Amino acid sequence: MEQLDNHYTNTPTEKKITLEICAASVASCIAAEAGGAQRIELCDNLLEGGTTPSYGTIALAREKVKIDLYPIIRPRGGDFLYSEEEFEVMKKDVLLCKQLGCNGVVIGMLTATGRVDKERCKTLVELAWPMGVTFHRAFDMTDDPFRALEDIIEIGCERILTSGQRNTAVEGAALLRVLVQKADNRIAIMAGSGVRTHNIAELVKTTGALEFHTTAKAFEESHMTFRNPAVSMGGVPGVPEYGIAVTQAQEVLLIRELAQQALTENIV
Repeated sequence: MEQLDNHYTNTPTEKKITLEICAASVASCIAAEAGGAQRIELCDNLLEGGTTPSYGTIALAREKVKIDLYPIIRPRGGDFLYSEEEFEVMKKDVLLCKQLGCNGVVIGMLTATGRVDKERCKTLVELAWPMGVTFHRAFDMTDDPFRALEDIIEIGCERILTSGQRNTAVEGAALLRVLVQKADNRIAIMAGSGVRTHNIAELVKTTGALEFHTTAKAFEESHMTFRNPAVSMGGVPGVPEYGIAVTQAQEVLLIRELAQQALTENIV
């Protein structure tokens, strides 16, 4: 796939948008880079909100793309309160990502009362060093976003992925703007969930964020000619069995261009 222009850098004199693509396959990683994304959050099981990808997926993605690669460290779907065994799995996965040459990892753990699990998260941050660490949308499930913000800064994460504690970033735009202001350049606030071409300009202007997260995906039909309509392998009716969501390079490029244009207009 042809590499598209991808030269965005933030400088003190010229603000630039950083676009992160949530990719659930090596093909999506390649498309993300071709479209000019600066970073990839690599995951599996998008329908569960993203879980840790396989060794093979991480290793091959690292071989295929040069942009920053951040696998998510999430052993299962559901809540963010983990058992001791799950925590041990997460620690091993962080070390594996480091061995494979990833630029960072994406983590998030909470206590039963909805606070950031600072002790365990700090352990993962220390294991990850010198890789970077993003705190994922477990943030959106915390009981107090402003306390959570300070806790995450304290444990040493470099950014927070959040929808402003709503289902989509558009719905959470007001809180996102306050978070950007309160972060005051101590940590990046990355807006995600429902970010697409039709709303990226609005999000840039209303939130003040400089980092955005999207799948930029489209549904690609399976090439299977025989299909058994009586069986659902996932056991969930209505979930497509014969097709897959794949990041589209041109969608990445368009979102990036629209975001940068909106930022330029906002500054002027």
